[in-house]
Amino acid sequence: MPVQQADDRLILTHPNGSSVEVLLYGATVISWKTGTEPVERLFVSSKAALDGSKPVRGGIPIVFPCFGAPSHPEHARLSQHGFARNRAWTFDSVVTDDGSGVSVRLTLTPTASIKAVYDRSFELAYVVTLGEDALATDLHVTNTSRSSVYPEGNLEFQALFHTYIRAPADQVLVFPLQNKKYYDKTETSEEGRNTAKTETRAGVDVRTFTDSVYEDAETAKYEVRWPGCGIEIKVEGLKDVVVWNPQQEAGSKIGDMEEGGWERYVCVEPGHVRGYVKLEPGRTWVGRQVLRVAMETGNE
Repeated sequence: MPVQQADDRLILTHPNGSSVEVLLYGATVISWKTGTEPVERLFVSSKAALDGSKPVRGGIPIVFPCFGAPSHPEHARLSQHGFARNRAWTFDSVVTDDGSGVSVRLTLTPTASIKAVYDRSFELAYVVTLGEDALATDLHVTNTSRSSVYPEGNLEFQALFHTYIRAPADQVLVFPLQNKKYYDKTETSEEGRNTAKTETRAGVDVRTFTDSVYEDAETAKYEVRWPGCGIEIKVEGLKDVVVWNPQQEAGSKIGDMEEGGWERYVCVEPGHVRGYVKLEPGRTWVGRQVLRVAMETGNE
């Protein structure tokens, strides 16, 4: 059966052996395996909570409606990265199930606990699609407000896929970001964090503590490469991208990060996080990423 539902998750399988697991909590993808002898492509910390008690450390958490600490007045009561990653979503339907792949749709609408911290009208739909060697995640944000008053009826938000790619952090490179403007969140001063820099490297590495927000990257495809393998990330509707790895400097301070976990992943996170999407009532915004195994030679 291509889609199996357990108490807390959905499991999608492809005839070639590829698979995906999606927790209903946070709609977080916690596993993506590909290949004739399936290889795990995502990193999840061995200390991550998978019981719905806190957001998952790893996989693909969804960031909405704010990235990082909230700065928009409407987000003042929210915690870092918003609420989408720490609420139970509803399994809505199987969207497709044929020879090319299988996809499922999950939804999230305002609950009493959400309304207590975020009093706006919205519907989130998340479509996860498993192909032979690819994984697509599509976030649909609909402004369900009936207000006709402009601009008060607009929904203003940020969104991002916090994707943890399993890769050797001391060898991985991310392309093409050269000459792109970015903000370095590892800077110690507020002025430094808010001053734009220009990327000079042809391939961006994460050998030191890295937390860089590339604004208006205007890139439809990123490549994450390391010896013998690589992941291609195609994006739609996501103008920015974050490259993050805490290394030991910051990683050792993360309570649910396994010892040395920072050596085993790079986060490449497409999103809309510099400024806000401004969505009119009745309109839907879609952000999409497609991960694909781009190359693989020899043993991993």
